[in-house]
Amino acid sequence: MDRILSNQNSRVKAWAKLATKKGRQENRTYLLDGWHLVEEAIKAKAKFHAVMATEAQMAEHLNDVPHGVPAFEVSEEVAKHIAGTNTPQGIFAEISLPDKTFDPTYVHDGAWLFLDNIQDPGNVGTLVRTADAAGFRGVVLGTGTADAYSPKVVRAMQGSQFHLEILNSDLHEWTDALTANGLPVYGSQLNEAAKSYRTIQPSTQFALIVGNEGQGMAESLADKTTANLYIPIQGQAESLNVAIAGGILMFSLAAGN
Repeated sequence: MDRILSNQNSRVKAWAKLATKKGRQENRTYLLDGWHLVEEAIKAKAKFHAVMATEAQMAEHLNDVPHGVPAFEVSEEVAKHIAGTNTPQGIFAEISLPDKTFDPTYVHDGAWLFLDNIQDPGNVGTLVRTADAAGFRGVVLGTGTADAYSPKVVRAMQGSQFHLEILNSDLHEWTDALTANGLPVYGSQLNEAAKSYRTIQPSTQFALIVGNEGQGMAESLADKTTANLYIPIQGQAESLNVAIAGGILMFSLAAGN
């Protein structure tokens, strides 16, 4: 097993580049930081390219690394450089980006979450994790939404990317296809002219669109939905954080919750 002590090492430079979208797209891989995420990837049988860990973390987890995966012991300083934080968990994995295509014209079931221009990585990761918890089949990231495999989103998802479909696509096409297949598509709006979410019967087959933190859902999408929903606010707050609002709607609309 190789031991890497310098941030100038070519492998370290390549791993650090995975913090950028360009680096991930060029290599078709992304980085996991922390044993929980690495363990989730092992359970999901993800394709591993390398595991990197400090001496203590390597001693604890080396026997759990899939057979044949290159393992590298790194210094604490290298770990901080790879993670881009001062408090890394000390174990990382480089794994392949998912390579899936999904034709929405063939989607006839399941609950789906559509993210329209959600820009904050923490919100995107939290929404994906909540969709997982609510039993959704997948999440479709529309134009302007933060990259699902950026470090901040990956940390916020906490491994949920291994439990449901994560796709990048045109939400207009998905909305048209699902409504054509008989699945209702609900939008979320801060607008009392919309329907209260409490009027909708829970189901296992539908899609929910949540929109940009400041501007909300695009009008071009709002015009295509089966119904647009709002959450009545009882106190004096003007609005809810998009991840909180999305969580309320997901758990309320999905049957069985």
